Amino acid sequence: MANLTLSIAMGDYDRTRPIHDGRVQIDGVTPITQLLSPEEMFFRAFRHQAFDVSELSFSSYCVKRAQGDAPYVAIPVFLSRAFRHSSIYIRTDRGIAQPADLKGRRIGIAEWQLTANVWARGILEDYGVKPSDIEWVRGGMHSPGRPEKIAVQTPDDVRITPAPEGATLDQMLRDGQIDGFIGPRALNCFDEGHPNVGRLFADGIAAASQHYARTRIFPIMHVLGLRQALADAHPWLPGALLKAFSAAKTMAQQALADTSATKVTMPFVEDTLTTARQLIGPDIWTYGVAGNEHVLDTFLELHHRQGLSKRRLQVDELFHPATYEAYSL
Repeated sequence: MANLTLSIAMGDYDRTRPIHDGRVQIDGVTPITQLLSPEEMFFRAFRHQAFDVSELSFSSYCVKRAQGDAPYVAIPVFLSRAFRHSSIYIRTDRGIAQPADLKGRRIGIAEWQLTANVWARGILEDYGVKPSDIEWVRGGMHSPGRPEKIAVQTPDDVRITPAPEGATLDQMLRDGQIDGFIGPRALNCFDEGHPNVGRLFADGIAAASQHYARTRIFPIMHVLGLRQALADAHPWLPGALLKAFSAAKTMAQQALADTSATKVTMPFVEDTLTTARQLIGPDIWTYGVAGNEHVLDTFLELHHRQGLSKRRLQVDELFHPATYEAYSL
């Protein structure tokens, strides 16, 4: 039997490169891989179903799953995970010293549905700041205008104001027209060291570590999606993808731990790895549903409460049935 030829869109990460360069093979598959930015992948996947297999925004996937018209079925391969305390940016000249100071402020977002923003709003709720306490200003980060990937409805008590025509969130934060910004990427004004732009949590590592110690949540950002029609036609395929992507992640983790010559262009890799293992455990980046149920369920609750999923999804609805369990010897 000939291999299936599948298009696969994913980010350029240490945990995906073994798939891209062929060091890890997917059983029964000849892959045509594309390493793309999240913005391009997600837009093309949700607007045009452009790929057979695609990294997906977890939030956008849940929107479509709750609506009952998801073109992809998810596999519990969490290609992006990130603590999002460092994703909340503020004007430092506005008297914003703690989360409560964001009440009544104007905060920029590129899209309401972004997974990072769902988690960040959840963090603010932990500090007593509800989404309805903030005026949200939606627009393009560095280019005017940015459409939501898929249509969403927000709760009645949430105020979302479009950015003025021709304006960017970056310029608005520079000019003080908004009081802050939340997003998975920093605005240029922060990266360039604008004197009046900083992070709400000055020590993001400390804040996130304290949050993890209390909640045991390492937020999930992206999942792997397989075109539903392919999963129906080839029931062996979801398991093959989970197996291959898990092997690629293991290869990346082994390389990261080999500090004879660091595999990433960063100092203190061994110290950072030790700190992460002390906090999270020996496996710092897990795939699969088992062990991640509470992370997934917490996100589903936030997602529903923030008006993104029209019904409260359950964890057992998210992934292809073949990926909830695996054989053992």
